[in-house]
Amino acid sequence: MIEYVENKQIIARRIARFFKSGDVVNLGIGLPTMVGNFVPEGVTVILQSENGLMGLGPAPEKGHEDKDLTNAGGMPVTVLTGGCFFDSATSFGIIRGGHVDFTVLGVLEVDQEGNLANYKIPGKMVPGMGGAMDLVAGSKKVITATTHLEKSGTSKLRTRCALPLTAAHEVDIVVTDVGYFDVHDGAFHLREYFAPYTPEWIVEHTNATVVVDPGCFEFA
Repeated sequence: MIEYVENKQIIARRIARFFKSGDVVNLGIGLPTMVGNFVPEGVTVILQSENGLMGLGPAPEKGHEDKDLTNAGGMPVTVLTGGCFFDSATSFGIIRGGHVDFTVLGVLEVDQEGNLANYKIPGKMVPGMGGAMDLVAGSKKVITATTHLEKSGTSKLRTRCALPLTAAHEVDIVVTDVGYFDVHDGAFHLREYFAPYTPEWIVEHTNATVVVDPGCFEFA
C-alpha cells in the first residue's frame, strides 16, 4: 500500500525543467519560490518579482540575508549580476503587457476547467488577491504548484473549485508531488508520475477527471 507523504522539492524540481534560457519567469509566494533553486545547470532564466525586481538568483544562505532585498512575499532573495529594480507600475506593465513567459503559483484548489483559487478561504482574514489576478491573465503559461492532498486526504485537484476564484480558465499545467498534468478539454491529463505513486493511485486519489496520457512515464 502506498502511503502519501508531502514532497515539495520534487514539485519545484519538475517545474524548473519547463524553462529554457531567456525565459522570463514569475515565482509566486511560498512553494513556487523553491523553483529558483532547481533551474538546471546551463539554463539561464530571468526571474521577476511583482514588487519590482528582475534577475533574481537563488535564495540566500542562512545568515547572509539582506533585509532590504525581498520578493513580493517578503522573503529574502538574491539578485544576479545584471539584475534591476523598478517601480510597481513598471512591474505590472511587464506582466500585463504579456512579457512574462511563465508564472508559477501555489493554489488552495485547482479544477479540471483550468480555474484556480489561491487567495481566500471564507471566514478567514486575508490581505487580498495581490498580483495573482494580473499574473494569470498576462503570462503566456500558467503553472500551479501544490501538494496533491489536503490533511483530510481530499485532493486539491477538483472537478470544480468551491472556493472564490482567482481566475477562470487560465491554468495550463499542474504539478503536484505525485505527478505532472496538462489541463485541457475539461480534464487533468497525466503526463508524468512520481515514484512511488502510480497512475492508478493518482486516478483513485484525485477528485476530478484524470486522463492518463498514452505516453505517460515515470519522472526521474
